Amino acid sequence: MDLPTIFSASGPLARAFDGYHVRHEQIEMAQAVAQAIHDASTVVLEAGTGVGKTAAYLVPSLLEGGKVIVSTGTKALQDQLFHRDLPAVRAALAVPVKVALLKGRSNYLCWHHLNGANQDAMLSSRQEVKDLGLINRFIHLSPTGDKAECPTVPEHATIWARVTSTRENCLGSECKHYTDCFVMKARREAQDADVVVVNHHLFFADLMLREEGVPELLPNAQTVIFDEAHQLPDTATLFFGDSVSTAQLLDLLRDALATGQTQARDGAKWNDVLAPLDRATRDMRLCFGPQTQRLAQPQLGPTHPLHAALLTLREALSEVRDTLESQADRSPDLAQLQRRAHALMQRLSAWGAPERANEPELCWVDVGSHGLQLHRTPISVADVFRRQRLGLTDNAFEADEDGEEEAEAKPPAEAPRRAWIFTSATLAVKNDFTHFTQALGLEDAHCLAWSSPYDYPTQAMLYVPEGLPQPSAPNHTEALVDAALPLIRANRGRAFVLCTSHRAVQRAADHLKKLFEEGGDPFPVLRQGDAPRPTLLDDFRRAGNAVLVGSHSFWEGIDVKGDALTLVVIDKLPFAPPDDPVLAKRLELLEQEGGNPFMEHQVPQAIIALKQGAGRLIRSETDRGVLMIGDVRLIEKPYGKRIWQSLPPMKRSRKEDDVVAFLSTL
Repeated sequence: MDLPTIFSASGPLARAFDGYHVRHEQIEMAQAVAQAIHDASTVVLEAGTGVGKTAAYLVPSLLEGGKVIVSTGTKALQDQLFHRDLPAVRAALAVPVKVALLKGRSNYLCWHHLNGANQDAMLSSRQEVKDLGLINRFIHLSPTGDKAECPTVPEHATIWARVTSTRENCLGSECKHYTDCFVMKARREAQDADVVVVNHHLFFADLMLREEGVPELLPNAQTVIFDEAHQLPDTATLFFGDSVSTAQLLDLLRDALATGQTQARDGAKWNDVLAPLDRATRDMRLCFGPQTQRLAQPQLGPTHPLHAALLTLREALSEVRDTLESQADRSPDLAQLQRRAHALMQRLSAWGAPERANEPELCWVDVGSHGLQLHRTPISVADVFRRQRLGLTDNAFEADEDGEEEAEAKPPAEAPRRAWIFTSATLAVKNDFTHFTQALGLEDAHCLAWSSPYDYPTQAMLYVPEGLPQPSAPNHTEALVDAALPLIRANRGRAFVLCTSHRAVQRAADHLKKLFEEGGDPFPVLRQGDAPRPTLLDDFRRAGNAVLVGSHSFWEGIDVKGDALTLVVIDKLPFAPPDDPVLAKRLELLEQEGGNPFMEHQVPQAIIALKQGAGRLIRSETDRGVLMIGDVRLIEKPYGKRIWQSLPPMKRSRKEDDVVAFLSTL
């Protein structure tokens, strides 16, 4: 059966899904995916909201993709794809493919660390004790050990860090629970599956390990698909870089004290050994003032107190590492602690060292309220990602049966030919994919775009109020809320207010509550941070008249269809923060090469982020609503036209009366 028939009004998908619509955009996208699979080529595919990109890549992949990896932007989307979309398409096509879900290690319960938590008399609260009891019951009932399947313990509960493992504290094959390990079980199932669903963080964690010569965790595949691919440059930058934080050092201290006193009490005076490292770690934060800030290493200057503090820290960590090494043969836990200390020492020593050849990078420090992080970040990930994608690795490695230990190097092997498919609703700027393809070294990719099939001129209106102050004005947030108030009242709540900073979220929510109290309005205000994101969304849908105020985590991956959401207010154009040292370095290099950093980098990034936020409004053929953007630069600046022309073709107005009249018809 060919693809047009499968996607036709009488095809298997139409029979399987209620309200199915034939979309020529979806058929064309599916054909592009099928061609990439056949040719083992690379494609970049932008599909506007409503095209149905999930089915467009799943159908040809299940039919002819061989071994397939699908990587999603978030764990929530990963669960949705694995538990809902993939089974539905597989059933509709009646194809006998085996599927598996694979998440990062910290998502699975660990028998070893759970036993440790059960023996620990120092749990921090009654809530932790209660949550631990619920987890003890859950682990014996769960075939997967996936903490997402334990609804009685919230995802943000502090106990999870005590009962899951990380790459740093996992004992691997030395663990006595190794044969029952949920992580290893999930990996074995992934190796046996035809389709493996992962997320971008896990995929890049695997690539990072492969760069270090550790055998990959993900199975080899003929087809690799990235959904929500617009997130990849940032994710790749995170994983191909390196960092060490005061929090990691304090975690090491806590674990070393507990393990040393229980498993090698006579091996050292543990408090005395660890005290200098504890003091040196805390002194790092004291090198800076009370404010949070981000600084590139050159900004510090040669006399900054951080340099001396780092020297003291490395000396103290060296003492701890040597002590752990002297006791490492007494238990697997002590051996693992020694390896953790050694890895932290390597990262500390690398920070501020000369750059690696041919890969420009930046050392910078992120100073938080209570601690800091030292980062070593590549300026571009294009070369390393291109090398991995084309299979140009220095060595091919064969994994041991545990999939964890380094294996003996073998001569370079020719990489299997595979298709690489990158898709999202937001990859291009007016059909120009250069910003995305250059960031990941995808110069050989074939790029295609399909607009949303929705009738935006009828369904939606774009509103930029008159008279708003500049976005840099100190009263901008309050003025934005004042301008949005008549719309919220006409719309009877049912609104998102999306902000570009957490500070703006607090101010907008506070001002809304004040105005609603003064006006006697019945609209609940839900604020990001007051509850987990899924809870806020459930409360929003249930209320039917609420206003949800959120920042970046609500700009994408949120699907509220129908009358529950008919007004989206965006406070400012989402330009990256000016204090980002990596961005500043990238812009500097771009300018040195004769480019226009603002138009070639900052504007495209803002457009892609804005398209994501705007995409929360219209989610189906019957949705209607207003997108309000409270940034006069959209009208007044020369680049503003390029930005709004990249948005869906909504009708536009600057008159409050027009917008209120439109909302009153919904």
